[in-house]
Amino acid sequence: MSDAIHPIHIETREYKEESRDPRTSSILGAALEVHRYLGPGLLESAYEECLCHELCLRKLRFQRQVDLPVEYKGLKLNCGYKIDLVVQDEVVVELKAVEKLLPVHQAQLLTYLKLARKRVGLLINFNVPLLTQGIIRRVL
Repeated sequence: MSDAIHPIHIETREYKEESRDPRTSSILGAALEVHRYLGPGLLESAYEECLCHELCLRKLRFQRQVDLPVEYKGLKLNCGYKIDLVVQDEVVVELKAVEKLLPVHQAQLLTYLKLARKRVGLLINFNVPLLTQGIIRRVL
């Protein structure tokens, strides 16, 4: 028997470590429940709707599709950007239902955090067999 740790165990350990943050643990629990019930393969909008329902059940305050102006040299420009969810006025949640998270998705989350002046963000991709494989948490 090998002493090597199976990659799934590593991801699970990392996820559990992240889930200890009180700002994000309830959000991640809600997302896990949605994924457990629906599985992968639906549109992002379906996951967003169901996640909002789960957040309500957990009595978490959230805003949905929050306008995000771009600040450029002292100007606030409405360029049509929207944050999927802001939970408890603290956590930016960007939802995806894509084959694979790309570096541009992480860059999007970081840019949204900067523009929204928030410190904690979650990038959640529901189009994965195990949701723990689709969760990225970033703190500025």
